[in-house]
Parts: sequence; C-alpha cells; structure tokens
Amino acid sequence: MESESLYNLLHLPGRVDQAAGVTLSQGEKKKFLPPTSRKDPKLEELQKVLTEWINAKLLPEHIVVRSLEEDIFDGLILHHLFLPSAVPFADWLQDSPTSYGFLSPCHGAEKLTGVKLDVEEIALTAASQRRKLAVVLEAAGQSLQVEEPQAQWSVESIFNKDLLATLHLLVALAKCFQPDLSLPTNVKVEVIIMESTKSGLKSEMSVEQLTESGTDKDQPSKDVFDELLKLAPEKVNAVKEAIVNFVNQKLDRLGLSVQNLDTQFADGVILLLLIGQLEGFFLHLKEFYLTPKSPAEMLHNVTLALELLKDEDLLNHPVSPEDIVNKDTKSTLRVLYGLFRKHKLKDSTDGEPLESPN
Repeated sequence: MESESLYNLLHLPGRVDQAAGVTLSQGEKKKFLPPTSRKDPKLEELQKVLTEWINAKLLPEHIVVRSLEEDIFDGLILHHLFLPSAVPFADWLQDSPTSYGFLSPCHGAEKLTGVKLDVEEIALTAASQRRKLAVVLEAAGQSLQVEEPQAQWSVESIFNKDLLATLHLLVALAKCFQPDLSLPTNVKVEVIIMESTKSGLKSEMSVEQLTESGTDKDQPSKDVFDELLKLAPEKVNAVKEAIVNFVNQKLDRLGLSVQNLDTQFADGVILLLLIGQLEGFFLHLKEFYLTPKSPAEMLHNVTLALELLKDEDLLNHPVSPEDIVNKDTKSTLRVLYGLFRKHKLKDSTDGEPLESPN
C-alpha cells in the first residue's frame, strides 16, 4: 500500500498529527481505529458508560473526565480512581492520597496485598507522568493478575493515548472492581493493523473484541448509584454535598436554596425550577403545583419533571416518580446527577477547570 493512501486510511478527525507521525521499526505492529469504527454506536456507548462511572466515583473529589483518550494517559485519574476504590470502602477517606494498599476484589481477597505506591500526587513532566503511570499499571496488573506481556495495554500505549488500549484497561478494571456495572455487551470494532516489513508498510483489517457477549439478559441493569449507598456514610455525604452545592449555585438567582437533598425534592417544585433554570424551560404556573398540598399533586410535579429530563436525554436509568415522592435517596441522586453531569461539565469547559492539575 502506498504511504499516501495509508495515511488517508488512518486519517482520524482530531488525531491527524498522531496518524501522520506514525513510525514503525522493523517487524513492529500497531493498531489504529479508522473513523468508521470510532463512530460505532456501541463503542460510543461503552465510552459513555465508563466515563460516567469514573465521574460518579470521583464526584466527591471534583475531578471530571471528559475524554478517556486525553484524561487517562498520565496515571492521575487511575491513581485517584482505582487505588482508593480498591481498598475497603470505609477506609477511602482515611488513606493517604499518595500511597494506597491495593486489594484484589476480583479474586476474593479480603485484605490489602501490601503493594504500596510511592508516586507523586501531581506529575508535571512527561518523564514523571510516564513513571507514575508505570507504577499504577504495575499495581493494577497485580490486582488483576495480568502481567503486561499478556495484557491488552501497556505503559507505552496508555501514555500515547491509545483509545483501544485504554478501553481494554478500563473494562478489565470495571469488571474487577465493579462487576455489576452494566457495560454494553459484545462491543467489537474493526481496526487497522499496520506492520513494518522488509518490503515496506503492510496493513490489514481485523476485529477487536472489547466486551463479552451478554449471557444474563434477564438480570436487571444496575448503575453506579446501586453501589453508592453501600459506601461509608461520609463518602455518600460527600457526593450529596457536591450535588447540593451545584444545585444551590444554580438556584441562587431565584432566591432558593437546598439544605436537605433527601427531602426537598420530594414535591417536585424545586426539581422543576432547577430544570427550567438549567434547560431554559418556561413552565406556566398552570402546568404544575407551586405549593402542592397532596401526594397526588406532588406526583404530578415529579412526573412532569421526569418527562422533561427524558425529553432532554438526561435520564440514563429508569426512575419511578413514586420513588422521588417517597424520598428515595438513590432515585433522587440519580435524577440530579444527570443535570450535574451535563451542566457541571459545561461549566468546567466554559470556565475554571474542575480537574486536578496535570
């Protein structure tokens, strides 16, 4: 294949420099995602589920991931995410942020393995970022009982923002540390394998399997909030506090505030006003009860709010309006997190970033 046509084949939107600058040593192979594979709906759904899982886990730390390719490569997110979540939940907030013991829940371990990570919290140079990533991946490999030669990722591939390798790593960690996370099943994409041979560059198409075929279709799907309330109370409270702070920032111009997330959304009034404020809806007072006096009126308000959220594709998990009226914490968090995820991410893009510096 001519080098020009090969470049055109590998020309990825937003990744031109990476594809154009590919150099392979003799006998070396590399895999690339063509544009059609990147737009595969199941691949996009897998990235969405993993991103939402990470952001929900890191919500108390005000760390937001927007791109798995761009945000995972230096080890910072992995350090914050998987090492704290690997130790017993009750110890999350007590452990040192830079030296965690690593648990192996996928293999039934009930105590720390004794692996300690001596890495700096913020790695500023490429060399220190690569070194930190290597330490974190080594610890992850020990917990997964996978060594790098057998793994479908490496320090080099993750550091070079290889999306395929990053997804393989995150799927393996998700299956290990949160096996009930509902990942899209049977995700597979076409990839281009490029190899440097004596006669020049050679390429071929192949299929990469990222998740397994589903076997338990009848099991109810779960999301991160099914696990959230199993955490230590202080961890749950930290998540609630972050969401309440976000809500109060948005309601301040209306002269409203929320002190109790568990109870103040039950009648649907504040929820409707919040949705209107964030999504630009102008609800006539005839459409809802501003001062509901009965459970039926509260249910009307909450049902209207959930319909608006569904119309805006902000409900990723079924929520019963009765659960909100009955002050079910998990359902209330699930609803508010949809708004938080959309508008907090937007705020972090438009204004001051929420991530830890890297």
